[in-house]
Amino acid sequence: MPAWTLHGNGRTVEPNQVVRPDERLNWGATIAIGVQHVIAMFGATFLVPILTGFPVPTTLLFSGIGTILFLIVTKNKLPSYLGSSFAFIAPVTAATASAGMGSALAGIVAVGVLLAIIGFIVQFAGTAWIDKLMPPVVAGAIVALIGFNLAPVAWSNFDQAPVTATITLVAVILASVLFRGFLGRISIFVGVIIGYVVAVIRDEVDYSKVGEAAWFGFPEFELANFAAPGTWSAIAMFLPVVLVLIAENVGHVRGVATMTDSSVNKYTGRALIADGVATTVAGAFGGSGTTTYGENIGVMAATRVYSTAAYWVAGIVAILLAMSPKVGAIFNSVPPGVLGGVTTALYGLIGIIGIKIWVDNRVDFSRPVNQYTGAVALVIAIAGFTMQIEGFELGGIVIGAAAALIIYHVGNLIARWRKTGADDGGPIPAVGQIGGDFQVE
Repeated sequence: MPAWTLHGNGRTVEPNQVVRPDERLNWGATIAIGVQHVIAMFGATFLVPILTGFPVPTTLLFSGIGTILFLIVTKNKLPSYLGSSFAFIAPVTAATASAGMGSALAGIVAVGVLLAIIGFIVQFAGTAWIDKLMPPVVAGAIVALIGFNLAPVAWSNFDQAPVTATITLVAVILASVLFRGFLGRISIFVGVIIGYVVAVIRDEVDYSKVGEAAWFGFPEFELANFAAPGTWSAIAMFLPVVLVLIAENVGHVRGVATMTDSSVNKYTGRALIADGVATTVAGAFGGSGTTTYGENIGVMAATRVYSTAAYWVAGIVAILLAMSPKVGAIFNSVPPGVLGGVTTALYGLIGIIGIKIWVDNRVDFSRPVNQYTGAVALVIAIAGFTMQIEGFELGGIVIGAAAALIIYHVGNLIARWRKTGADDGGPIPAVGQIGGDFQVE
């Protein structure tokens, strides 16, 4: 039996119909849509290695491999592209600076292993326990603090070329409000292109490494190093990222289920396992940690094609692109001013996603426990609190995430014991549709 059945005549999608994951259009159309998925993910995926100093071709390679692994683990039933996760930027940047790239890769591997373990638990026990451990007020705080913790990094790049950075930032904002559909969804990529052109005009781009790079060749590989000094302190900074990846994967599965078939929800555990395996493999050999991409959900919604065949094409195309060092050198030539402008928007948007979790779930901030859960966690992250414990250095992300979990759960326990009425009574029931469809990876 073939992996996919042909949808209709193989050329068109009937009104009020979708191409299901187990269907496909003809191979010409399928390949075209697969390439479109690569274009959709590219703008976000290439930024992560540029911002963290990782090789772009290596990240692309493991992005493609990760996508194929995801399709295999989910039994070819769940369409998704695995691109670079922005949640890793903060811990990778900190770990690389303090302990080296090998230690940062070890942190990525640790996240991947933990995510896979959680995936196995979800596969057999469901997701209810995640909601109890990480209710909306805690989840929102942890996602928000990861973005806001990066604010000083954005400024350090912005300050090197303020004019270029400002033009890039304005271009990102204008692209998001001027363009409809696909171009609006890739506003950050559009802003990078415009900023890059400005940087070229202002003679801020160094092309020396582009000329030296070969057209064809294997990506650079580097092994995760668990034995290097400071590695285990670095790993601690990565653990909160697991919570972000859980939220992204669960949200992705639910989104696809809404648009295709509710039975897709049963693959939530497999999705977490698959992303965990992909992240582990990437981190082990020098790639960025992965996650499911909202940009690609947008492509599926626009085309009404949810065929996993298109994602096999996308994964293969990404692997082929990774075999060109020159492509990587071109992307690595993006100057600090452009990065400063785009990250000012990007890091803030990561923080806003956390706040959106609060809004969508109508978190009641009149309750003291909720107030302090969010307030303390965000200040710790923005200020960049650090703590030394017996040779382990804990950064703002770790301390902030721990503070959110402890304040919420211990605070509610004490409030209920004392009957002060200060505990969280749970989210207010939603009335009508809340929030929009905005998504960033």
